[in-house]
Amino acid sequence: MLHPDLLEQARSLEPQITALRRAIHAEPELGLHTPLTRDKVRAALAHLPLTWREGPSTTGLVATLKCGGGNGRRVLLRGDMDALEMPEETGLEFASQFAGRMHACGHDAHTAMLAGAAELLCARADKIAGEVQFMFQPGEEGHHGARFMIEDGLLEPKADAAFALHIMPNSPHGMIAGRAGPLLASADRFEITVKGDGGHASMPHDTLDPIPVACEIVSAIQAMVTRKFSVADPVVATVSKITAGTAYNVIPDSAHLLGTLRTLSPGARAKLHEALPKLVSHIAAAHGMTAETAIIPGFPVTICDARAVDLGAKVAEEIGGEGRFHWLAHPIMGAEDFSYVLEQTPGAMFFLGVAPQGADWKSCCSIHSTRMMLDESVMPLGSAMLAGCAERFLAEGFA
Repeated sequence: MLHPDLLEQARSLEPQITALRRAIHAEPELGLHTPLTRDKVRAALAHLPLTWREGPSTTGLVATLKCGGGNGRRVLLRGDMDALEMPEETGLEFASQFAGRMHACGHDAHTAMLAGAAELLCARADKIAGEVQFMFQPGEEGHHGARFMIEDGLLEPKADAAFALHIMPNSPHGMIAGRAGPLLASADRFEITVKGDGGHASMPHDTLDPIPVACEIVSAIQAMVTRKFSVADPVVATVSKITAGTAYNVIPDSAHLLGTLRTLSPGARAKLHEALPKLVSHIAAAHGMTAETAIIPGFPVTICDARAVDLGAKVAEEIGGEGRFHWLAHPIMGAEDFSYVLEQTPGAMFFLGVAPQGADWKSCCSIHSTRMMLDESVMPLGSAMLAGCAERFLAEGFA
């Protein structure tokens, strides 16, 4: 076993990990620029033998640890730093001090756990050969922070493996879960505008009414998903908003639809991007109208390398005991911009259950809830898991 004392060492860091998480939680920041969080991370790890790099596009940081010896292996560990634009209703003593902002997705914990992993690996650096990159990333919540950091060259030279954790507040305490292949979906936004010719609602025959056409498009999208895409390679297309009209007796000139597209493979994603505009324009044309479809690309599919997942499963059970790792039977249709890293580097993301010990975890508030909370006592396990994956990979690769 490579990691017999790693969890014990991580637990000795619990006060520091918890303090950093709470400091970040109290001052949540949004988007690509999180200077307060960046400075907290730098200050917390200033005593460690790390070299730091930043880029022009974000306040993201990459800290590098060069360990003793040299077998050429390089591993990346990532934690995200940004919060969500939403109120907090937890009642915690360290709740958000910034109105309308909250760390409701656990990025405060992700950052603190990554800092804990840096502490662990620096303390063990003389026993490790190779290099560790600690990626502290802003802009995960729809802002493509990982892509910007990659474009800024902060992940060069590329790592040979990459790992990340994501907390789950409504999963069992201390459970570590993952799967090989697609873990999370791609997420793209679409906007459709149906252009008609409005008029008086009492005389629809003198108009080109875009509202029935918009409704027909909604139904046709669902039929397209079930008839053009295999259930073995799932696709989700959801129309989440329809807007049209100004008054009860006026037929509008246009109708607007907004929604999301989710897929579990690059091939299905490309096929869906091609099929949707054709479907929309042909339906509109059948009614003598026109329609425009814009697809705004979001995150790619998060695809985990089977070798990296096997490595993580072994580390989880070595650190936390037999049965600690749970193999997920199915992907989750949420999305993650760690997918950009995994497009370039083989690796894996794992979920960490942070429901309170003994709690009815199914009833706990989920991520993105205004009342989302986590059991901070699980965070040392997360630090140990990240450090253990890095140590195992540097020692053995994907053995």
